Amino acid sequence: EEVGEVIAVIKKRGGAIPNDPSVRAAFLEEMSDVLMYYTDILLRYHVTPEEISEAYLKKHQHNISRNYHNEYEELYNG
Repeated sequence: EEVGEVIAVIKKRGGAIPNDPSVRAAFLEEMSDVLMYYTDILLRYHVTPEEISEAYLKKHQHNISRNYHNEYEELYNG
């Protein structure tokens, strides 16, 4: 839900985020909500900084080596 609120700000006023103080404040408030939920989940399930860092780096490496164009072509064009 909170991520949806961030997306709504971006869709409606994304270009104004860097320069309009009220839009930026709304964006930061929603991003803070996302960060709070994210942190709460990590703490609840006892995820260590090392674990999340390792998972993040592994996923990042996987993503940068992907060929998104080919994947979507195969997915949608058979």
